[in-house]
Amino acid sequence: MQVNIPLKQVIDNSYSITIDQLPQIELDTKVAIVTNPKVAGLHLSYLLSKISVKELYIITVPDGEEYKNQASIDTILESLFNHRFNRKSMLIAFGGGVIGDMVGYAASIYQRGIDFIQIPTTLLSQVDASVGGKTGMNNKYGKNLVGAFHQPKAVYIDPHFLTTLPSREFGAGVAEIVKMAVTFNKEFFEYLETADLKDPKVLQEAIKQAVETKASVVAQDEKERGLRAALNYGHTFGHVIENETQYKTYLHGEAVAIGIIMANQLAIKLGLMSEDEALRVENVFKKYNLPTNYAISNTETFYETFFLDKKSSDANITFILADGIGGVKMLDDIAKETVVSVLAQFGAC
Repeated sequence: MQVNIPLKQVIDNSYSITIDQLPQIELDTKVAIVTNPKVAGLHLSYLLSKISVKELYIITVPDGEEYKNQASIDTILESLFNHRFNRKSMLIAFGGGVIGDMVGYAASIYQRGIDFIQIPTTLLSQVDASVGGKTGMNNKYGKNLVGAFHQPKAVYIDPHFLTTLPSREFGAGVAEIVKMAVTFNKEFFEYLETADLKDPKVLQEAIKQAVETKASVVAQDEKERGLRAALNYGHTFGHVIENETQYKTYLHGEAVAIGIIMANQLAIKLGLMSEDEALRVENVFKKYNLPTNYAISNTETFYETFFLDKKSSDANITFILADGIGGVKMLDDIAKETVVSVLAQFGAC
């Protein structure tokens, strides 16, 4: 006996990404802005001057990657329950990638899913984390291992928020811009080699190109079943670094920068990238004071942690590697000895 449930349908999750001064936002529903104390102190008054809603609440969670956890998710959810939010209510993620990921995840599970808007305030979140609907939180096993795909209704990227961004946070965002250029857009990378991203007009153009690159990839592979996984270039190594340092030593983009350097060394060993190409990538990182080395204390432990990566399966680790500049390959059959030999290159900083 068999009963079929015909659920085949086309769901339009399309949304717009506005890169400009924040427009007036009017919402005829109950809304909660979720932020952290630092962002609230710097920019909440500006956001409130741009928003008009039926009923508004502010939820704050602690600042930092180490607070991207179940306790923070519970704080958000409890506030929504206490204020009787319903399925027509809306969340606004107002902060960097940590806030965006957690708010998106909370929105995806509250009453089985409500809408949310992304208003990213860091360069990293503007060019990467706020676009594409990947949401989640960390746990003791690793980064973003609990989460859901839940697309926002809109993304508002206002360069105004970057005027107060510390230099380390700025560099962390540059790492994600470089990531997309190296793997998908050779001309964009060549532009970045000579561009001064501290120039507001140049920066806005770089943000636009990075967002367009990511949007194109997401449109082809929303649920990361193939091509979209290539956007994790540098992340397989970077997530291990973050895990080993308990998210306290490096910003996410800084760990990704080191991860890209490591991935490039593996690509060189496999004949996918030249030493000159790897040096060009490293030089862009150095221009923005990004770290490019990490002291691996135990290569075997570092290697074993790769298996917690979401792209890995059973006995295979999937590595995202640059294929020259402007190309990318995903390989899951690299010999352990080859990878460990690359890890052994990273010793004292």
